[in-house]
Amino acid sequence: MSDLDLLVIGSGPGGYVAAIRAAQLGMKTAIVEREALGGICLNWGCIPTKALLKTGEVYEQLHHLGDYGLSADKPAYDFDKVVQRSRKVAATLNSGVGFLMKKNKIEVIEGTARLEKGSPAPKAVIKLKAGGERTVQARNVILATGARARTIPAIGLEPDGERVWTYREAMVPKAAPASLVVIGSGAIGIEFASFYRALGADVTVVEMLDRIVPVEDAEVSAAAQKAFERRGLKFRVGAKVNRLSKSKSGVTVELEVGGKAESLQAEVAIVAVGIVGNVEGLGLEALGVKIDRSHVVIDGHGSTCVAGLYAIGDIAGPPWLAHKASHEGIQCVEHIAGLKPSNLASPIPGCTYSEPQIASVGLTEAQAKEGGREVKVGRFPFRVNGKAIAAGATEGFVKTVFDAKTGALLGAHMIGHEVTEMIQGFTLAITLEATEAELMATVFPHPTMSEAMHESVLDAYGRALHI
Repeated sequence: MSDLDLLVIGSGPGGYVAAIRAAQLGMKTAIVEREALGGICLNWGCIPTKALLKTGEVYEQLHHLGDYGLSADKPAYDFDKVVQRSRKVAATLNSGVGFLMKKNKIEVIEGTARLEKGSPAPKAVIKLKAGGERTVQARNVILATGARARTIPAIGLEPDGERVWTYREAMVPKAAPASLVVIGSGAIGIEFASFYRALGADVTVVEMLDRIVPVEDAEVSAAAQKAFERRGLKFRVGAKVNRLSKSKSGVTVELEVGGKAESLQAEVAIVAVGIVGNVEGLGLEALGVKIDRSHVVIDGHGSTCVAGLYAIGDIAGPPWLAHKASHEGIQCVEHIAGLKPSNLASPIPGCTYSEPQIASVGLTEAQAKEGGREVKVGRFPFRVNGKAIAAGATEGFVKTVFDAKTGALLGAHMIGHEVTEMIQGFTLAITLEATEAELMATVFPHPTMSEAMHESVLDAYGRALHI
């Protein structure tokens, strides 16, 4: 038995950040990890996929050197080295988390935890990687076990490592496929579609709803599809997958589109139809923890219905984003410490690292109107932004949504080159409850692509200067 202030189960960006914050506050803390420090994000998600996408971006740019007055020999890639670079990046971050655990004197327990009744919080019985078991009693326990790719075995949407992949298999294949079908057009599906298309693959994306990246503003979705189609991506929207079948040479995906049957053939299929919370094997049912559609039910501070037990990140529900998990981890720990932080409902930006990139925060125009708001909407295209023209990155636009009565910024939506680096500006504005007055009065540096953000605000009030 151990006497801890906090036990964190799972070391992803929610879990390890929560553990660090707890250590900063003087709590005796330990963290349990069954696989690798950093969780899915650092090892099989956010970080290694961005390494792959950067390779794809550079390779694609090599085919357009003439646009910049440059020339080079025929572009080529070594796929083994592409994958190795991605894995090296992940390994670097993994070791970095290990360093942070040592620096903050956080005990790392390698193994799989199962919770049982205890006091003042549930106790953890840990099956150790090295063999044997260890029982840990802490005053507080945070579940940060994350989530995994959703599969649908009944219709063939189940990975086999050869012809059907989830994000995990898609990062480390033996060779780049010449053709693939991506099922699902959320961020994960679009990012892999973008990467493999950059390497020259024939890619078709299948989406059940009537538009791609459906969580985004409708204008962004439409612009994204047009931009991706110009890069050679193909789309089937409003398409229900009835069956996926495999052969030695590839896959066949049977669809129903507008009441008519269609089929697609490719070497490989990537399944990106959502995620499922990792709630199994934790003993939650016996403890009486409330679970809704594979996610633990929590309140505004991460508390479950069981005393001393909390949940953060993907296991606690959408949005399934690393930065949301980290934010929740900090807020939850500060609540445990009695610091009375604000609740978890801060604006969470969303990013898709395709080319062009997509970034957003707050309400879409449709959501604002559905909520009964009268809105003012501003737009500004990158095609008339000086920095974008100089960089050859004129695709896309910035869109802002304001409350017409109060001037509050309700939402911001962007598509274009490196917009994921810009969305934090609008996220900060919403967090600070900024109105159009403060944003209009803010000086944006020139020349930058961020000037389009300022112009979009001005446009919402009929004051745009450069269009």
